[in-house]
Amino acid sequence: MKVAVIDINGKETGKKVELSDAVFAIEPNDHAVYLDVKHHLANRRQGTHKAKERAEISGSTRKIKKQKGTGTARAGSIKSGVFRGGGRMFGPRPRNYSFKLNKNLRRLARKSALSIQVKEANIVVLQDFNFDAPKTKNFLEVLKGLGVENKKSLFVFGESNNNVYLSSRNLKNVKTVSDSKINTYDVLNANKVVLLESALEGIENNLSK
Repeated sequence: MKVAVIDINGKETGKKVELSDAVFAIEPNDHAVYLDVKHHLANRRQGTHKAKERAEISGSTRKIKKQKGTGTARAGSIKSGVFRGGGRMFGPRPRNYSFKLNKNLRRLARKSALSIQVKEANIVVLQDFNFDAPKTKNFLEVLKGLGVENKKSLFVFGESNNNVYLSSRNLKNVKTVSDSKINTYDVLNANKVVLLESALEGIENNLSK
């Protein structure tokens, strides 16, 4: 599959690149995509939620009323969860939500995500560029040239591009990653996936194993 390469002004350069059908044109596996997105979101959870239970709050341990003859249920502690100010019953505890996925399944999910975006014409190949100094204004001009200033976009670079990264990190709808760090969630969450020329070889090498 051949795709035209555009420049930062959104104009065709006259050059075309070949996208591997084994990465960008497979039949998407919806279940693999679901598992990889679930894996990504689960690994992002901190799991630091905590509520105090009856053994952890301060309060008297005396029996607050006699066992029988009150006409109400027996009660042995003011720290019980049935009373105001008591501990929470079965409250949340710190836990680790992360889980592991097979590498081949994760590769399949990422190829599926890229193939979905290609089918929906949401992937563009951009000529490599860099900035002399980090400046958000310069990156905004690139977004306007590509027509994605009001859309969520993912920029994938083939090599570290620190000035471009620093220029884009203040923009909430833009994410920049290297070709080795793309994931299914980011690809599908973007309205437009912008692949730089230098990133194509790395993506195809990483996902064709």
